[in-house]
Amino acid sequence: MTTPLRIAFMGSPDFAVPVLAALAEAGHEIVCVYSQPPRPAGRGKKLRPTPVHQWAEARGLEVRTPRSLKKAPEQEAFAALELDAAVVVAYGLILPQPVLDAPRLGCMNMHASLLPRWRGAAPIHRAVLAGDEMTGVQAMIMEAGLDTGPVLATETTRIFPFDTTGTVHDRLAGLGAELAVRALSGLADGSLMPIPQVEDGVIYAHKITADDQRIDWTKSAAEVDCQIRGLSPFPGAWFYYTPAGETDPMRMKALMSKRETGRPDAAPGTLLDDELLVQCGDGGAVRLLKAQKPGSKAMEAAELLRGLPIPTGAQFE
Repeated sequence: MTTPLRIAFMGSPDFAVPVLAALAEAGHEIVCVYSQPPRPAGRGKKLRPTPVHQWAEARGLEVRTPRSLKKAPEQEAFAALELDAAVVVAYGLILPQPVLDAPRLGCMNMHASLLPRWRGAAPIHRAVLAGDEMTGVQAMIMEAGLDTGPVLATETTRIFPFDTTGTVHDRLAGLGAELAVRALSGLADGSLMPIPQVEDGVIYAHKITADDQRIDWTKSAAEVDCQIRGLSPFPGAWFYYTPAGETDPMRMKALMSKRETGRPDAAPGTLLDDELLVQCGDGGAVRLLKAQKPGSKAMEAAELLRGLPIPTGAQFE
C-alpha cells in the first residue's frame, strides 16, 4: 500500500460496512464518517443509527449525520477536514460540487453494477430482475451527474440461476471491500487512470416500488423467476391465494424459486402438483422453494406446506 491517506468515508447501509472496515484495516486515516441520520425503527419507533454509523461509533470514529450537504456551513466543515480523498458507498445524499472538489484526489464512489448499465438507486435488484448474467462493482471518480464519472477499476461476478438479490449483494460487498483498497492506492500513486464511461448502454436502476412486487402469472417463467429472486429477501414478490373453504384471499410472498417444465394446457397460476409448481404464461413453470404467509416467518416450501397444504389444481391469483 502507498502512504496512508486522510479520508472521509460516506455510506449508510450494510453494503458499505465491509468497505469501511477494509479501508481501516489497510491503515488509512479515517478522519470522519458521514452517514444518513438515524431513523425511527422497530415497534417502539426508536431512532436507529445506520449500520455504518454503528460500526464507526463502536470504533471511536467521528460520525456526522447531516440531512443535506447543500448549505455553506456543511460544505465548509467538510473542506476543513483537509482530506486526500473521500470514499462513498451508498451514502444516500447528493454531493454538491464544492464537496466533490474539496478532497485533494476527489471523491471515489463504489457502485454495484457494470456502468453505464444500472446507474442509480437499486442496481443489484434491477440486475437480478432483468435476468442479467453478469454484474460487478466499480470504483469511479464522482462527478455532478448520477453515476456518470470515469471508472478506475472493476470486479465482476456471475449472477447464477440460484442467486437472489441478497446473495449477489453479499458477494458484491466482499468484492467491493477488496476493490476499494486497491483502487484508492492506485488513484493515489497514479497507477490507475480513470477511464470515461461509454455513452451506449445507459440504463437507470430506479427505486423498487409496489408496482414491481405483485406477480403476474401470465408472464413467462423466466420473468416470474427473476422477479421472485430479484425481490428476495426484501421487499418480496407476492401473490394472492384463497384457501379452500375461505372467502378472503391470503397475500403470500414468494422468496425463492427455480424454473421447471410446465403444462401448456394449464391456465397461468395453476398449481401443477402439491409441491408449489406454478404454471406461467409461456408454457413454462416456476417451483416456489421458499415462501411466507401473513403473520409468519419465511419458510422452505416443505415446512410451509405442512401447516398450509395447497393441493394440485389450486389457483394463485
